[in-house]
This record gives sequence, structure tokens and C-alpha cells, in this order.
Amino acid sequence: MNPFPHISQELGALLVRSGLKPLQLGGRELLPVVQGGMGVGVSAQRLAGAVAADGGMGTISSVDLRRLHPDLMEATEGCNAGEEAKRRINEANLVALDREIAGARERSQGRGLVALNVMRAVSEYATSVKRALAAGVDAVVVGAGLPLDLPDLAQGHPKALLIPILSDARGVQLIVKKWERKKRLPDAIVIEHPRLAGGHLGAARIADVNDRRFDFDQVLPACKEFFRQAGIEREIPLIAAGGVRSFEDISRLQALGADAVQLGTPFAVTTEGDADAEFKRVLAEARDEDMIEFTSVAGLPARAVATPWLKTYLRLESRLQAVAQVKQRCTKAFDCLAQCGLRDGFKDWGQFCIDNQLAAALRGDVKKGLFFRGSGALPFGSQIRSVRELMERLLTPARALA
Repeated sequence: MNPFPHISQELGALLVRSGLKPLQLGGRELLPVVQGGMGVGVSAQRLAGAVAADGGMGTISSVDLRRLHPDLMEATEGCNAGEEAKRRINEANLVALDREIAGARERSQGRGLVALNVMRAVSEYATSVKRALAAGVDAVVVGAGLPLDLPDLAQGHPKALLIPILSDARGVQLIVKKWERKKRLPDAIVIEHPRLAGGHLGAARIADVNDRRFDFDQVLPACKEFFRQAGIEREIPLIAAGGVRSFEDISRLQALGADAVQLGTPFAVTTEGDADAEFKRVLAEARDEDMIEFTSVAGLPARAVATPWLKTYLRLESRLQAVAQVKQRCTKAFDCLAQCGLRDGFKDWGQFCIDNQLAAALRGDVKKGLFFRGSGALPFGSQIRSVRELMERLLTPARALA
């Protein structure tokens, strides 16, 4: 008999043998492994559904999902300016969101959880949250900003799990105190380390990513102590994100107080990952010395692979920022960033179109793409393997693999 009805039988047995603690979330016992949200289109129904089917939490990234649907791209072709173009593209993305959530839930076979990751910094954040909840998503995960209003947006959906992404104990305390006033606590909190994660990072400046206040051995115990002192009866699960690559990493983080871990890049390069095969090859073959930290168009530090496009951009960045005084006419009339360095003329922010570059990466265009990646060697090196094989590797100690 499977002791974990929401985990696949084989992985449930492996979890028991591993000695790792299951993640208690949403009234379910799950694998202590969460797949991070990755846009544009990198983590959608195929990947999220496969992770959930194994008994983890799979995550769809909300941004510009129409790019995975040829009919929606055809329907919005030429929509590049004006309110009507914006309306049509936003609606196409919401239709894609419905499809991806439904597809992931079907693929999950009733196991695990299906989540949606929404950036607080995108203009259609609230609309995406409400649409996902109406579509029956199990959890909403929000990063790239403080989601102080998430409990308000989720009124009427008391069973939906609300999970903010934060990077230090101070942010955790702020969110918990603000949400308590709204009679709601986070169902879990992702603690993402800016020095180890890929994509947009939870630090104010590049110089801050190495600050000790972000280290897991500082943040996790501090959060636990805050929960104790605040008298929170139901302890909030903590999910450590950034640089997790092995069973030993999970075991170490659980010993520090984490309930689970979140991984992005190792899932992005699986056979079920929703991006192009060339995208997976670039990420799988990149090493830590190939990574570059830079300021994104959202004004946040970011980490990505040093592709030809990124190297060229960084050579020109100072000249582009010197003339970034006037708002640019933006042809991306859809759910993009609420504030953008290029469009809004913020000279200290990135001066490129992030949707163009991430869309190029999705289709495997190395010359034009921006390929976000976390630090650390991947569990299978440069090999592309399945979600099931990755889960098995993460639940198996190195000595047993040897």
C-alpha cells in the first residue's frame, strides 16, 4: 500500500528509504521538491504536469503563454500598438493560461499540486492571479515584488494556496504581519538565495547578492524563531530555492529548517521541459564561469548565460543608459512589466526588450536569446533526462548512486 496517495508509488517508496521529510502542504504529503516557475514559456503544462504527477509541486510561469499556442499567436499577429492590440494580446494570454492549467491538471493525474508563478512586477499581475484561481489552480506563487495584496485577490478561494517568494527574514516578517491583518497567512514561503538562483534575483543591487543575510543558515533559523515568537500556531512551510542539485543539498537544507526545496534549471532541461531542445542544450552545457550578473529591465539584478547577445548588450549598456532619458514607444502591447527600463527611460535599469530576448531563448535562438540559469553543475551534467529520473536522483544519496 502506498503511504503517500499524492505521490507516485515508486517515488513514495524511495522517499521513505531516503529519510527525507515529505512536504506537508495543502492537506497533502508531497515530495519535498518544488519546480520553480520559468518564463517565457519554459515551464508550462508539460513540465508542471509531469512534476505534479510524480508527487511534487509543478509550476507554470504566467508570462506570455500564448507563445506556446500557434493559433493564439496567429490570432494576435500584427497586434503591436494601441489599446485594442493590448486587449487582444492580453485576452490571448489568458486563454493560454486556462489551457495550460487545465492541461497540467490533467497530466498530474490527481497527484502533487499545480501552481502558477506570477511576477508582481508585471502589469497584468492581478488579472492573471484571478484568472488562475478561477481556472482551479492549486497554488499561486508570487515573486519579483512584495505581494501585499495577494490575500485580497484570492478572496473567495480559501482553499487555494498562496506562496510568496522572498529572500531574507525581514521580508518574511513584513509579509506575515501584513497578511495577518487580512486574516490570512502564507501557506508556504519560498526563500530564494540571490547568489544561487537564476533569472531575476531578490536583491536591490548586484553588489548585494553576496550579503550574508541571504544565506540559508541565517534566513531559515531566523524565520523559524520569528514564527515561534509571533505565536503562529500553524508553522509556515519554508521552501529553500537556489543552487539545489542533490539529495545531500536537500538533506542539509531540511536540517537547517527547510521543509522542501525549489529547483529551476535542472527541471528546465528535462525532456518534459516546454522550451526548445537548443534552449536545453545551452543551459545544460553552461558552467558557473559562463554566467553573468547584470541589471535587468525591471531594475533587479539578474543571472544568465553569457550568450553572444548578452555579451554584446553589456558592451553597449553604458552608452544605451546614457541616452535613456525619454520614454520609448513600446510595441509590446500586452502583459509586460509595469515599469521597464527601456520603455520608461530609467537610465540605471536594463535597456533591452526582455520579452524579445526571452522569446528568442524559448525557441533556442542562441544569437538573440537571454538564457536565465541558476548556479551549480546539474545533476546529470549536460545530459537531457526525464523528470522521473531527476526526482529519483534527488531522492537518492550519492553513496547509493555510486
